[in-house]
Amino acid sequence: MKTKRLFLAVSITALVLTVILISLKAYYVAIALVAGTLIMGYRELWSLLKRRGWPPLDERVKENVSKSIRNGFIFLVLALAFLMLPFSTIITTKSPNFVHVLGGLFVSASLVYLLSYLFYDRAEPGLGERWLRMLRIFLLVAGISVGVFIIGVVLHNFLSGLFKVEEPVFFVISVFIAPLACAVGIIGSLFIFIKGLLGRTIEG
Repeated sequence: MKTKRLFLAVSITALVLTVILISLKAYYVAIALVAGTLIMGYRELWSLLKRRGWPPLDERVKENVSKSIRNGFIFLVLALAFLMLPFSTIITTKSPNFVHVLGGLFVSASLVYLLSYLFYDRAEPGLGERWLRMLRIFLLVAGISVGVFIIGVVLHNFLSGLFKVEEPVFFVISVFIAPLACAVGIIGSLFIFIKGLLGRTIEG
């Protein structure tokens, strides 16, 4: 959130939408909206509570915020694209939990924004080129494994339906190999992320 005016506009909009959602008894979505807004505005809220003033806004902060918004938007688009896959759409749209999924998407995108900002603001300056290169590798492994999982599930279902037999290769890939690779990528990324945060804290 780049300016005081934008923060106030988002806060008022979120408040109005929350009242509307509560009146419609969409409590889960209302909770997700409030949680997502608080996560996205943590920097402003923390500054108002601790310093009784607005946080500083310079070119570095503007750049970090822009990158974080970009990452949150990309995540939201990819998540929605995943939900549009045939097997996912059938599961979610025919389930009463559909609104919960939408609320979860908003909170998840807000978390991506928050983690991105923390990375650009604190973790990245605390990491050297070697650790940043390793972080990119771990993130690439996690991203590829998610893609492999999706493709494996689709191909497994397609081949099983086509030949009327249980297809084993893509089943093993999507159930065992892809999740394991994703776990390795996520754990490695989190380790380097936390290392950058702690390194920045110690140096500061």
